[in-house]
Amino acid sequence: MEKIFSARDPSALNTETLEINFGPQHPSTHGVFRMNIVCDGETVVSLKPVMGYLHRNHEQIAENMSYAASMPYTDRLDYFNSMSNNFGYSLAVEKLANIEVPERAQYIRVIMAELTRLVNHVSVIGFLLNDLGAFFTPVLYAFREREKILDIFEEVSGARMMCNYFRFGGVKYEIQPHILQRIKEIVKKFPKFLEEFEALLSKNEILCMRCQNVGVLPKELAVSASITGPMLRASGVDYDIRKVDKYSIYGRFKFRIPLGEKGDVYDRYYVRILEMHESLKILDQALKDIPATGELVSKKMAPFLKSPRNFKPPVGEAYGRVEAPKGELGFYVVSDGTPQPWRYHVRAPSFINLTILEDMCLGHKIADVIVILGSVDIVLGEVDH
Repeated sequence: MEKIFSARDPSALNTETLEINFGPQHPSTHGVFRMNIVCDGETVVSLKPVMGYLHRNHEQIAENMSYAASMPYTDRLDYFNSMSNNFGYSLAVEKLANIEVPERAQYIRVIMAELTRLVNHVSVIGFLLNDLGAFFTPVLYAFREREKILDIFEEVSGARMMCNYFRFGGVKYEIQPHILQRIKEIVKKFPKFLEEFEALLSKNEILCMRCQNVGVLPKELAVSASITGPMLRASGVDYDIRKVDKYSIYGRFKFRIPLGEKGDVYDRYYVRILEMHESLKILDQALKDIPATGELVSKKMAPFLKSPRNFKPPVGEAYGRVEAPKGELGFYVVSDGTPQPWRYHVRAPSFINLTILEDMCLGHKIADVIVILGSVDIVLGEVDH
């Protein structure tokens, strides 16, 4: 007798896989990005990220202009976090030319960097809920708080996003007392906002069901793939460059390194929540200890502020890195003694962290892929630098 196939017995069906093309401008891909997904029914069996649609030749442009002229180009890497981008590039050139940064400028740099971390983490959590298709409220709350910090950036640097604020050996402009007071008010009120944010999200049924045990990144795989930042720490790896290198003056501050357990989407969400609490601790300490007066730029670099093309670091090479909100952001610079770098290379965390996307998506449903991508936290300006 001929066998009658049952819908409850999928193994008896001779099905074919289906290739789906997401992009190159899918609204959930955080920029111009494409994913080639092969699925068996709704289950992902292969995923290939396709990048390069925003390639701007950042590195070769930097090798054909003065060192200082590249600073505003770093703003355009992770355009959500221009202050952190400036920080990493400054450290590389300062190491190359053996430049000391004045005390007050060091504190200002840390304050700007940690405010930037708050901007990034609160925004990516709001975007994640949008990717879930859950509700729009969190991103509105997130952007309300983000606007307060962007107002600070605008007053300090003259720009809200493309700040171009750091200089080799210091920072460009002074922070006026009334601006410091406004930063203190933001730091004072932000914990209450985080409590409300967590109450809205952390035990939300939709978020828990869609994020827990989804997109798991094992600790061993994260390490071997050179993953850094909140993604690495969500997998349980205790690694933060602020603690490891203690660059700038981070060695003076007391703060913890939050870690996840499973390395799933939920852990990546919650680690960012906890990291914002730690950033507030750093900001509180920095605002209390910042010197009332002091130089903003190293005396060694003061003559080059008006004539940056005359700045010629000694022959050599240097690698400067920071714990940017998305992970390790590094700049490798080689000098041949001329006003332009002989070699300039960016280690972009968005690009490195994206390489592991397929491993996290295999076996999940198509709808989960967008959520997993959102938890990676990429900006295509940095991916396609």
